Amino acid sequence: MPVDWKTAVKQEEEYLRKVHPTTDDIPGCMSLLDGFLLCHVVGSQVKSLYRHGRMSECNDKMEDFKFCMSLKSMEPEAKRDVWIRRRAEWWANRRLGKSSENVWDVRRESLSKWPPSLSDDTAQSPDTIA
Repeated sequence: MPVDWKTAVKQEEEYLRKVHPTTDDIPGCMSLLDGFLLCHVVGSQVKSLYRHGRMSECNDKMEDFKFCMSLKSMEPEAKRDVWIRRRAEWWANRRLGKSSENVWDVRRESLSKWPPSLSDDTAQSPDTIA
């Protein structure tokens, strides 16, 4: 059963609140900046080029860092709530958006004549390797 966006965000928020129970569990701005800088390292770029056929796009990591910097004046618990909401929306968009898994269709019934049976005449054929 497909899930709508609001339900997906709510589910993700519940999960993230369990994974990050305290304000110390959310990442700090320095770790987000490190993630942005590591995105530009040659090794990360080569891996992205190999896997996806293009260079890494690190803009989202910079946006995370900027978002973290905008939360500096907030109380720790409010900062955690806002951060969890933002991550929940990101995960909901990722869950409901297209992915490489959307390429495949689930097969409802098995293929006919698969796997092929080995009959005696194929085993005796000169074209097969014994």
